Amino acid sequence: MKSSNSLNNRANLVMVGRVVGVHGIRGSLKVNSYADSLSVYEAEEGIRVALPDGSVRSMAVERVQTHGRVLLMTLDGVADRTQAESLIGSTLFVNKACLPPLEEDTYYWSDLVGLRVYDTTGAHLGQLEEVIPTPGNDIYVVRGRQDGQTREMLIPAIGDVVLKIDLDGKTMIVDPPEGLYRL
Repeated sequence: MKSSNSLNNRANLVMVGRVVGVHGIRGSLKVNSYADSLSVYEAEEGIRVALPDGSVRSMAVERVQTHGRVLLMTLDGVADRTQAESLIGSTLFVNKACLPPLEEDTYYWSDLVGLRVYDTTGAHLGQLEEVIPTPGNDIYVVRGRQDGQTREMLIPAIGDVVLKIDLDGKTMIVDPPEGLYRL
């Protein structure tokens, strides 16, 4: 298990999951996965684990399997429940080069988070802060300020609503359904 102080070359990394709990006494982790395939976790170079304290470790995945709505994952060097519990809240990253190519009009969540979001009139709605997966489509959480208060808007990630994504310009243009128009 290698340690470092930060996520070097962050532009080359993609967030693929978050440790949400432990399973059993032998160090298995429960992971909310943002990846479509388990093969993402089986990269030779392993994964980068960003711990809640800000430190980062490179770790090899020994085993990964689906378990209901989460994955069960065993990492090299994590041998018991206490060690596993210290990883709760950690974020998992892999090198983009390990991921399969994207289809047209599909994006990695990590590329979307941080985009400035505008409606079709050019009004700034806020910043895309989070992506929530749902069975039908993802939901984009957009937070912005209006009247001195932080407001939240949930934008369905569907073609009729998300009209344009410009990763180079770091912007997204949306046509929110009625009722979601303003924050």
